[in-house]
Amino acid sequence: MSVNAPTVLALDFDGVLCNGMKEYFQTAWRAYCNLWQPENTTPPEGLAERFYRTRPVVETGWEMPLLLRSLLLGTPEAEILLHWTAIAPSLADKEGIAPTQLAAEVDGVRDRWISTDVRSWLAEQEFYPGIIPQLQMWLTGTTAVVIVSTKEGRFIQQLLQQHDVDFTKLQIFGKEVKRPKPETLRSLIAEHGSDATVWFVEDRLQTLHAVRQQPDLNDVKLFLADWGYNTPAERNAIAQEPHIHPLSLQTFSQPLTTWIV
Repeated sequence: MSVNAPTVLALDFDGVLCNGMKEYFQTAWRAYCNLWQPENTTPPEGLAERFYRTRPVVETGWEMPLLLRSLLLGTPEAEILLHWTAIAPSLADKEGIAPTQLAAEVDGVRDRWISTDVRSWLAEQEFYPGIIPQLQMWLTGTTAVVIVSTKEGRFIQQLLQQHDVDFTKLQIFGKEVKRPKPETLRSLIAEHGSDATVWFVEDRLQTLHAVRQQPDLNDVKLFLADWGYNTPAERNAIAQEPHIHPLSLQTFSQPLTTWIV
């Protein structure tokens, strides 16, 4: 079955267009070192890869140093993937460290890094294969391309500019707009008219569920980017959710009219 291309294609940034895992790990490790002060500040071999595999369980940034702590204490990856929502608060309590303290440390590390060497911070983030030419092609078409992200818009602009993407041809709703993604989608519908069709690509299943829970957004077509920050269990779960479409990176590079079969 072929469908018409959408009026608006709304895309998350981190985990859909851009892979920020290396930056996440570097920021988390620096915060971890500040908080737990290990004798050796060089990350143990293999820790980064273990972090990359388990990072999708993290809902907010304060959990990242705690995830490293859990891995270094020997918690099996499979247990983290299944039970992180219970492990995180229990471990924070056991370690005597509050989420607010963890969050302040993560934010402080990142802010200092950006203010002192923004180039190296940006260099730790890379676009997924095929994303840049795909974006450039879409920007020549009739579908309006919009980025809806919790990353600051100015950093999104800088990353796109480094790859010669004309970001003036797309709308960017970053962290600075200070509103939930469902609200941004609602504003896009209002802007483009009630007849507009809106598709939203996101890698966080919780975010897609939040959109789905809004009755006035039921016509928004939702896609889970399976190359992003989600777990195998989450990817399997959407087989039972007809309103959320699985999307592979290969399909992402195909014409929009072929995305829904």
